[in-house]
Amino acid sequence: MPKRLDINKILIIGSGPIKIGQACEFDYSGTQACKALREEGYEIILVNSNPATIMTDPNIAHKTYIEALDLDMLVKIIEKEKPDALLPTLGGQTALNLAMELEDVGVLKEHGIEMLGASIESINKAESRKVFRQVVADCGLKTPWSRKASTWEEAVEIKEELGLPCLIRASFTLGGRGSGIAYTEEEFEAIAKEGIAASMVSEISIEQLLEGWKEFELEMMADHKGNCIVVCGVENIDPLGVHTGDSVTVAPILTLSNRQYQEMRNAAIKLMRAVGVSTGGANIQFAVNPKDGDLIVIEMNPRVSRSSALASKATGYPIAKFAAKLAVGYSLDELQNDITHKTACFEPSLDYCVIKFPKFNFEKFEDKDVLGTSMKAIGEVMAIGRTFKEAFNKGLQSLELDETTAVSKDELTSLLKTPNSKRFVYILEAFKMGMSIEEIHNLTQITPWFLYQFKELVLFDFDKKINNLDLLKAKQLGFSDNYIANQYEDTAIDSLFVQNLRKEQGVLPTYKLVDTCAGEFEAYTPYYYSCYEEEDEIQDDANPKVMILGSGANRIGQGIEFDYSCVQAASTLKKMGYTCIMVNSNPETVSTDFDVSDRLYFEPLTVEHILNIYEKEQPIGILVQFGGQTPFNLIQDLIANGVNILGSSPESIELAENRSKFSHLLNDLSIQSPEHWLLESATNLTTSITDIKYPILIRPSFVIGGSSMTVVYNQKELINFIAEKQPSFPLQLDSFLENAVEIDVDLISDGKEATIIGISEQIQTAGIHSGDSACAWPSYSISPTLLEEIETTSKQIALQLDIVGLLNLQIAIKDNTIYIIEANPRSSRTIPFLCKAQSINWVDIATRVMLGTSLKALAVETPSASHYAIKEVIFPFSKFPNCPIELNAQMKSTGEVMGQDKDLGLAYFKAKKATNLNIPLSGKVYFNNCSYELVEKFLALGFSKTEDINEADLLISLGIGKVTTEHYELRKNAWDNQKLILMDERECALCLRAIESHKASPLNVHAIQYAF
Repeated sequence: MPKRLDINKILIIGSGPIKIGQACEFDYSGTQACKALREEGYEIILVNSNPATIMTDPNIAHKTYIEALDLDMLVKIIEKEKPDALLPTLGGQTALNLAMELEDVGVLKEHGIEMLGASIESINKAESRKVFRQVVADCGLKTPWSRKASTWEEAVEIKEELGLPCLIRASFTLGGRGSGIAYTEEEFEAIAKEGIAASMVSEISIEQLLEGWKEFELEMMADHKGNCIVVCGVENIDPLGVHTGDSVTVAPILTLSNRQYQEMRNAAIKLMRAVGVSTGGANIQFAVNPKDGDLIVIEMNPRVSRSSALASKATGYPIAKFAAKLAVGYSLDELQNDITHKTACFEPSLDYCVIKFPKFNFEKFEDKDVLGTSMKAIGEVMAIGRTFKEAFNKGLQSLELDETTAVSKDELTSLLKTPNSKRFVYILEAFKMGMSIEEIHNLTQITPWFLYQFKELVLFDFDKKINNLDLLKAKQLGFSDNYIANQYEDTAIDSLFVQNLRKEQGVLPTYKLVDTCAGEFEAYTPYYYSCYEEEDEIQDDANPKVMILGSGANRIGQGIEFDYSCVQAASTLKKMGYTCIMVNSNPETVSTDFDVSDRLYFEPLTVEHILNIYEKEQPIGILVQFGGQTPFNLIQDLIANGVNILGSSPESIELAENRSKFSHLLNDLSIQSPEHWLLESATNLTTSITDIKYPILIRPSFVIGGSSMTVVYNQKELINFIAEKQPSFPLQLDSFLENAVEIDVDLISDGKEATIIGISEQIQTAGIHSGDSACAWPSYSISPTLLEEIETTSKQIALQLDIVGLLNLQIAIKDNTIYIIEANPRSSRTIPFLCKAQSINWVDIATRVMLGTSLKALAVETPSASHYAIKEVIFPFSKFPNCPIELNAQMKSTGEVMGQDKDLGLAYFKAKKATNLNIPLSGKVYFNNCSYELVEKFLALGFSKTEDINEADLLISLGIGKVTTEHYELRKNAWDNQKLILMDERECALCLRAIESHKASPLNVHAIQYAF
């Protein structure tokens, strides 16, 4: 049947801030769905708290509410907008849980709102462990032995019956939160209690542990006519026990027989119909016993999932787009596949192999590098190759890791036995040391077929003379030029040598189309991957071309905010008449959607792969300012190979990024910066660093997210840091300005004049990484005189650096003196936030400037503010229980939310609310090292003091400067119990203001297009 005409206005709930277990894959899915439904003429109302995403741009929905994703705010929006229907299946677990809450309190019934995509009944059937277990049994299928528990006493009874070890899963959670494997009584108690607390229905499932079983996922689509298809089968290379988000996965499924696959497919279709998924997508996870082929159903997500984005990019089949259209009445046979222009009612087939590698940031958290059922990956990369081996090698290159590792055989045994983030690198190392497939299988339980593939990579014959090497075979196996060069002791053989040798021998990459159907039909979408075969499928055009380098895997310090900039730049290039070429390796993001750029290359962001594409496409240049630090780290090698960098010149970038050179520039301009010292090497430390005045901030060059940055308070700490971290030299040491106010300045320059985009004031004092601090636009406590000086100085620096495009400056203010801390000549973390706060597309303007348009011609002016916008951050500490909760110069947050209001206090209140750490309006306060005046103000608002930290609703720890062990514990207890913790006088003052404002005026909601 055609689309439904009885509904007009549809409310879509987004997934909120980026967090472990629910990241930008839902931004991708939600964006695709909004666009699809707008195409059909529906009015789209979007609610999402995340300012960093494309999804919350004004042109994605008709009205966008960047508000807290909680029941209170949703009810206000529903009362204001009166939607006809709600689509909750594209915003991850957050949206699904909120839809359930709205149903439970009667809001949907009261306002006559229909649930699209999934019924309450189908959600309950799939999400409740107990109900789902019965549904599976009714289908004649098996689940692991399990029992549900809602209390600690019930959990103990089940544990006595099942015994240990066992697997614990929490109902209605995301990313495996509240789940884990318990081997001991202590582990059982900790995981079970956490799971009951984490579940929105206080329910856990205690299951038999299927150690060593193989794990598979099927991405499904179904419609109201009964059509049901498998879009993609995904195989986890790690055995059961590692969360699917943390596992290296491969598509298509490689180690099942056709009989086993058909059995799994039939089971999935039966489950889809039994659960009642009939208007969209779902994800079903299975386990197979490698010994006898026994099939077990693990769980089902009745919504677009994390794997849906991967499956969409792996196959070219737009799952979220079709799921949205199915939800409003279409059937699969009525939809047309964008790539082949054939019916969407078919099962894609792949004549290539896709690998997904997760990206971890364990180094940020001082926690054990151990993987289990609770997800810890920050992001992921995807690689496409003609064979498993080629895709695997390309995936490793996309991770931006060192290709070598040095461990002993004894260490390897432990590292192989316990799942960890570098397990597959260690497997390769084990084969190099002579370990057998049987030995490695016994330690890892990884299917022997995969181990054979790894062994063949290790045993590949790199002939002693490189001229005798079968270069074509080496490249078909996915080995990089750099890896090949490292196999030879001759120092003259480097990646450039191998590159030139390849060209001499005619060993050049060809590019294949991702076509969803193994070449059966013509593909119309230019979506490419490289391989080393004869036929090239690139479809050329005559337009001038511009390349954009994406940011690769999400990681702490470089996340979705850079993908936002890449997508906006691509849109502008297309409007300007350029052919836009996107290069990226991240399957979660909007930038790798099939219709964002004119030509998409899903390739590792390495010099080799970028040069190959550059030489094939011959663009007029490359834009590197939008993809974060990853493209910046490639600039020198790219220009050495003749690449034209658009925008700021490589010399300007080097001058800004190199700490020493930038310090000299500031000195020449008589611009104040913190006192600094340059450490040339690690030798003679005790004699060469005697004149340093502590505390100091160690600040390496060319890093993002504060990587390797730290504050040290004495010479011993400095020596220990250098010994442990082994940083690159020369190393700049800056005097650390304690209790300073930190400012972010974003501006745009065309080389002749500069315009201030925004001056954002950080709420926490300097010393906490700007990505971990809340910030406010416009500045609320800096005097007009100082703001004018900041503007003048910032423009002076931009013009002196000869910036063409974007520049971000970080500035500290102490004793009414401004100090320039650092300059980032690229898009920053605050750019999307400012774009949303001001309703101005600064990336569009920057792109045009970088292509030669002047600011004067664009009539660009610094915007004035009519309201306040607050950016607040989300931390993943619950995923790393052994990590001390310390905020310092190294960024640790994974995502951000935004609050807006004419009143500063209410904007801050809304931002805090969006993090699920609500500011209490009354209750008990635990004061630690606070001023008497501050205590009195809180008591005057009706709060009472408590000596018990566990009873406190509000914790105030004025631990300014070096953080003590006591402060670690304060913060840990606060976050673990979802309490609000404030860190210094500035934050406390703003919290007071928020409470006062809220008591004077209740919260209201605003759509960003019509706000204020």
